[in-house]
Amino acid sequence: MEEDAFSIMTIEEVATALRVSERTVYDWAQKGEIPAGKIGTVWRFKKSEIQKWVDEKLSNAPKAAEAPQRILVRNILSPDRIVFIDHATKHDALVELAGNLGTAPQIKDEQELVREIIKREELMSTAIGRGIAIPHVRLASITDLVMSVGICRNELLDFQTIDDTPVRLLIMIAAASNQHSYYLQTLSFFSSKLKQKEIRDKLLESTDATEAYEILTNE
Repeated sequence: MEEDAFSIMTIEEVATALRVSERTVYDWAQKGEIPAGKIGTVWRFKKSEIQKWVDEKLSNAPKAAEAPQRILVRNILSPDRIVFIDHATKHDALVELAGNLGTAPQIKDEQELVREIIKREELMSTAIGRGIAIPHVRLASITDLVMSVGICRNELLDFQTIDDTPVRLLIMIAAASNQHSYYLQTLSFFSSKLKQKEIRDKLLESTDATEAYEILTNE
């Protein structure tokens, strides 16, 4: 797996390279356990990210399994990181939300964050269905995991979704480059949490950031 850094792999190719079944790779992708994203309705994998993931797995193999880290939303989200977005396009909504997240003290290069969020979305859609997208990046210029939430007043129709439901909730996550496990656990946590229709509906009906924050931090 030492080809061009921007090479994209299919589930079949990843399964062959890792010597596991295609179903195993699919399950890992669905659970957020392997770096992956969707282009349209199919999973795709960036070869350089898979190589990095494999290297980390192998380097950690002799050690005891790392215990899952509990995700405490209050530690990574604050009310001022919740934005009500009026834009009607994916690009403009992502730029606004990344601009908000870029002011967090954990983010040392706001322009890089915005640029990488847009680049990531152009490569693979981060929409996961049910009107949700989870744009995310890991960068060396980030000191610790942090997030912003966008609640869209308009449907973002230009997101590639798996169920044809327009995106209205954006969960943007940015992490340090060495936070791979915590990063994946956070992606999985919000993917699972927002499967609950009651939570999604309450967020869309919320009228201010404080109300939305309480909904998201209610354990």
